[in-house]
Amino acid sequence: MHLPVLLAEAVAALCVRADGTYVDGTAGGGGHAETIARQLGGAGRLLALDRDAAAVLRVRARLASYGNRVCVEHANFTDMETIALSKGWKPVDGIVLDLGVSSFQLDEPERGFSFMNDAALDMRMDRTQTLTAADLVRRMDEQELADVFWRYGEEPASRRIARAIATERASAPIETTGHLAAVVERAVGGRRGKIHPATRVFQALRLAVNGELENLEKGLESALRLLASGGRLAVISFHSLEDRIVKHTLQAHAGRWENLPAGGRRWVGQQPAVNLLTRRPVTPTPEECEYNPRARSAKLRVAERKDEHTS
Repeated sequence: MHLPVLLAEAVAALCVRADGTYVDGTAGGGGHAETIARQLGGAGRLLALDRDAAAVLRVRARLASYGNRVCVEHANFTDMETIALSKGWKPVDGIVLDLGVSSFQLDEPERGFSFMNDAALDMRMDRTQTLTAADLVRRMDEQELADVFWRYGEEPASRRIARAIATERASAPIETTGHLAAVVERAVGGRRGKIHPATRVFQALRLAVNGELENLEKGLESALRLLASGGRLAVISFHSLEDRIVKHTLQAHAGRWENLPAGGRRWVGQQPAVNLLTRRPVTPTPEECEYNPRARSAKLRVAERKDEHTS
């Protein structure tokens, strides 16, 4: 079952107005989108996007009763600015991004995101794209695989695992989640502790197949351009690589004031400028983590766009 993480906190951060225009760039199960839609009046608008066509169908059905107040599109959130502009919905008053893989994707073995069930090594969020995780495992040389495992999974045994994969595929193609998990487990000397040894490798391949970090960088910039002055961006991340990008991007747009040698000050930062509304990320309560264990690593960061630099 899919339970939206930090639902109340993220939507509250947007300060939804009945006549406002909002974007949910990662509609998923529709939890955040419906909570926003519920607060909209007749003049309010919500654009809900997801790169997973199955998610789009679920969210369209869930939000059908809201009529033309809600538009659900099959698209990557990197395209939110273009889509909103095409509808005449620019600028917008708030945007929420709930990053990473959804519970629906994890719980459907045939999607190949999890090693809990043996299935085709797929991992595509958008199944219209051709590149799969099996393709990466088959095509990349040993050094390229090691780089992916280190960069996207921060896997300390990246080289040893890449070597084991190269050896294994020389005799048999690695095309299923179970096969890959077994190769990784053998490479690192078996399982230790609660975390499966293939966890970071699966994360790395998923991020690489879907270009998630690169899309996040583009999507954050698109979101900030799309916001009206006073509009808010709320981003929920689930691991350090995502959170680092969100943190550094928002800090760059928050900028800083520098003293000039001849006196006075100047603001240095990226446009459009923002105020950071969460100096430290908001995290789930112990109660939320208890009923939804997948929320444990979540972090929410919020920024508000501004047009003037004030001290």
